[in-house]
Amino acid sequence: MSKTLNIIGGGMAGSEAAWQAANAGLNVIIHEMRPKVGTFAHRTGNLGEMVCSNSFRSDDHEQNAVGLLHWEMRQAGGLIMEMATKHRLPAGGALAVDRDPFAESVTAALKSHPNIAVSYEEVTTLPDNGHWIVATGPLTSGNLAEAIRAETGAEQLAFFDAIAPIVYFDSVNMDVAWMQSRYDKGETEAERTAYLNCPMTKDQYEAFIDALLAADKTEFKEGETAKYFDGCLPIEVMAERGRETLRFGPMKPIGLTNAHDPDNKAYAVVQLRRDNALGTLYNIVGFQTKMKYGAQKAVFNMIPGLEKAEFARLGGIHRNTFINSPTLLDDEMRLRSRPNIRFAGQITGVEGYVESAAMGLLAGRMAVAELTGASLPAVPETTAMGALVTHITGGADAKTFQPMNVNFGLFPPLDGMKGGRRGRKERYKGYTDRAKADWAAWLGQMALDVA
Repeated sequence: MSKTLNIIGGGMAGSEAAWQAANAGLNVIIHEMRPKVGTFAHRTGNLGEMVCSNSFRSDDHEQNAVGLLHWEMRQAGGLIMEMATKHRLPAGGALAVDRDPFAESVTAALKSHPNIAVSYEEVTTLPDNGHWIVATGPLTSGNLAEAIRAETGAEQLAFFDAIAPIVYFDSVNMDVAWMQSRYDKGETEAERTAYLNCPMTKDQYEAFIDALLAADKTEFKEGETAKYFDGCLPIEVMAERGRETLRFGPMKPIGLTNAHDPDNKAYAVVQLRRDNALGTLYNIVGFQTKMKYGAQKAVFNMIPGLEKAEFARLGGIHRNTFINSPTLLDDEMRLRSRPNIRFAGQITGVEGYVESAAMGLLAGRMAVAELTGASLPAVPETTAMGALVTHITGGADAKTFQPMNVNFGLFPPLDGMKGGRRGRKERYKGYTDRAKADWAAWLGQMALDVA
């Protein structure tokens, strides 16, 4: 069996996958189209170039899920975390970096590795032979995107513009909200209670519409057009079509009875639908939005029951390319229709530099195990790595799958805490302590197997 691994894309995910695989003894070829073929966001041909923020977000590995992901990557000898720490800038508790020296150091480390070669050309097709990782990110070239579309089906490659916010269940005021599906549909109790409902009076609805129409919104840049997919029409656009549009659309109150006040019919109802198998995350149904982040929090906190809501993800509009991973990938991130190809990074439906690099790290290690014939234990879903890979390969609802940052809502509940209201600080510490122990055990087990 060939011990060469080909990686398409030299961003965060591709760079980390190459580093992990090369350090385990594989020969690696990174195929990077830049600088020959540029993008509107990149400025250089460096590997690991940061194209947006220069922050890897919180470095707190005791109370923050992304900080925990930092910790797990460091424990696994991650290149991205090593270079980020080396080029760290003062930023409070965040891990911000000097972006150009960071990318230059990533590039130098990879190009000087004896097991890594870099080929600067555009890959335009999905290869039939060999072992490959596709880590091309949200700015996948048009030719390769078309090849992926042809392989997976047009509906499986999403260019989305409007997404709805996701709320932590524990932050919903259940003295106001109640669980019920419309008309009590569903064969099981779980199906009949798959929705949270937040009622509004007429005055509350009118005030909400006023705030929605007045809120600051993201405007399209010159040359861009506001084309929305069916079912993804921003709520502001709907509201502009008439003040009652939302009340006869996603906020219709029919088929619902307020469990806290069954004798009074709500004028409008905001529904939230479970977004993961754990029931820790709920998305606001039909609330795709182009409001700016600050405006979203202010407007959505006006919804009864969501006055103190905490958001795992706010809504937004931006160009992106990602595959419907829960449908297309197996639990080792391989394309089901072409198992010689793995996907990693943001194209799999994770958001952010850190999450992208983390999925590259896992893809690289999974490739090592496969090419060396080693057995690879399943990544514990109690870890930040495991929670992310579980989410994209089956934990998320494929019908509503959208990109996601790592967050504690993706983690299985702690023993003895399901349904409890233990303080957030204690709960998050419990998540991180459990994750660290399980991640250390997994790394040790893998190291023994591969050796």
